Amino acid sequence: MIKKVFIITLFFLFGSINASAQENTTIKTPSKLMQPSYLKAGDTVAIVAPSGVLKNRTEEVARAKKLLESWQLNVVVGKHVFSRDDHFAGTDQERCEDFQNALDNPKIKAIWSARGGYGTVRILDKLDYSKFLQQPKWVVGYSDITALHNQLHTKGVESIHAIMCVSLPEDQEDIKESIETFKAAIFGKPINYTLKGSEFNRVGEASGELVGGNLTILHTMLGSNTSIDTSGKILFIEEIGEYKYHIDRMLQSLKRAGYFDNCNGVIVGGMSRMRKNTTLWGTSVEQLVIDALSDYDFPIAFNMPAGHEKDNRAMIMGRTIDLDVKKEKSIVNFQE
Repeated sequence: MIKKVFIITLFFLFGSINASAQENTTIKTPSKLMQPSYLKAGDTVAIVAPSGVLKNRTEEVARAKKLLESWQLNVVVGKHVFSRDDHFAGTDQERCEDFQNALDNPKIKAIWSARGGYGTVRILDKLDYSKFLQQPKWVVGYSDITALHNQLHTKGVESIHAIMCVSLPEDQEDIKESIETFKAAIFGKPINYTLKGSEFNRVGEASGELVGGNLTILHTMLGSNTSIDTSGKILFIEEIGEYKYHIDRMLQSLKRAGYFDNCNGVIVGGMSRMRKNTTLWGTSVEQLVIDALSDYDFPIAFNMPAGHEKDNRAMIMGRTIDLDVKKEKSIVNFQE
């Protein structure tokens, strides 16, 4: 009898021992995310730098400003965009100040990150979203900006995974699709993609909110209140400059945290500039992903042109997508 009372007491104190790890480390997002208003001519976009230093990148920011102005948008550049504090574009306080001002200013309709690198995680918990949530606006970027995409998702707001200011070379012909899809995303034009086929594709169909981003950042968010809930959703991942065993280690960590338990599907973007370890991994990165996720039966699509390559197509994070994966091709449709 004493043993039975003890077990019941433990249940009420700690809950079911079968609850997934992810349920204990993530915040459930609202059932319907808020969609910021699409941009129109005359709207204002703020360029800010929440991450790495923009040393010798003034020309790229100037091109970004010119591009937005060619779309009849107004542009304001954050006070501290070209500041420097060792690795970062200014101190944590300076970077936070620029981003907070952009969040709070009702005249600003979108916030475009100048670059990624590293540093966004250092300001996440300093940001106040109270005014932003009353009047949401688009936050745009990729790579380290994944931290912001995750935080916005937990707040219940859509955001845009797309090119940043430093993505703009003098000759923009090579990134034409990246620019066109970025424009389409912020102005509310339809976004649909047909992905090149892959022998590694795991065939199937799925629907769900698109979440994710850079794998390292997703891994970094584990155990925090910015770790996204992937239940019923489709996870996008991309990476650059990692060893294959690092990719596997991060996937195994996400797996152990319950990240994939109720996931509806996975889309794999660019796995760029993989580093070679002295002990070779032995398989392709595609096979690595398939092996790591072999315990699940959801569809997996490779060759999404998004990530750290020149061809970096825009995606609306938090938007429901329909995913149809076949060996010969995959279809990604963003619902309107």
